[in-house]
Amino acid sequence: MRVIDQHGGQLGVMTPAAAIALAKERDADLVEIVPTAAPPVCKIINFGKFKYELAKKDKIQKKHQHVSLLKELRFHPNTDVHDFEFKVRHAKRFLGDGHKVKATVVFKGREITYKEKGEILLNRLVQELVDVSKIDQAAHMEGRSMIMILSPERKKLVKAETKPENEPTKE
Repeated sequence: MRVIDQHGGQLGVMTPAAAIALAKERDADLVEIVPTAAPPVCKIINFGKFKYELAKKDKIQKKHQHVSLLKELRFHPNTDVHDFEFKVRHAKRFLGDGHKVKATVVFKGREITYKEKGEILLNRLVQELVDVSKIDQAAHMEGRSMIMILSPERKKLVKAETKPENEPTKE
């Protein structure tokens, strides 16, 4: 196996017994870093320090990772104009934050016979959000609900972020 010391210097290729003896001599542990390499790469290091460094790297990677949430908006076939506009504003905010939006039209009782009302409602929602979103999943029925998933439009999202805040508006 190829052995590396605490400071990153190459100690060469040696037998596992010789590497373990060298690690004990330096009051450290022999940790296998790359088991898939030929020959496998091992490092003489304190195992606690090694685990700490791995945890630190994972924490940094999670910090730079964007988590996209799925936000749900629930409608009924007879949703009023004001309620619809209120939920459209929420959808725009969610999409602006980079989250996906799941629009659900819930049918109760005999409303299920008027599926076209749900389609009309979802199409109106798409028309309101056409400038900030794209359709991930078209409207489809799942049980007594009609579901559509919208995701933020990346190109338009980037343009919105790069717009300077101090620019005067022409009204």
